[in-house]
Amino acid sequence: MSDKMQHLLLGGSVIFLILVLVYIGFFMANRSLQDEVAARNQYIQQSLQMEKIYQPLVRALTELAASRNDNQIKTLLNEQGINFSVNPPPSVPKQSDAPKK
Repeated sequence: MSDKMQHLLLGGSVIFLILVLVYIGFFMANRSLQDEVAARNQYIQQSLQMEKIYQPLVRALTELAASRNDNQIKTLLNEQGINFSVNPPPSVPKQSDAPKK
C-alpha cells in the first residue's frame, strides 16, 4: 500500500470513530429523555387514578368549611389553590309582603 492510501484509510477510520462516539452520545441523551418521559407518563396515570379520591375529598372539605365557617379549612384549601364562595340562602317573602285579595 502506498502512503497516500494509508493516510486515506487512517483519516476514514478517525472520521468513523468520531461518528461512532457522536452516535453513542446521542443514544445516551435519547435514553435519558425517554426515561424522563416515562416518569412523567407514570405520574399522569397515577394522578388520573387519584382524581377519583380527590374530588369527593375536596367537595367534602369545602362543604364543611362553608357550613361551619371554618377559617382553618378555608386557609388550607386556599393554599392548595381551591377557592370557593358561599351563596346566601334565598330570601323568603314575608307574610306582609304577600299580595292581599
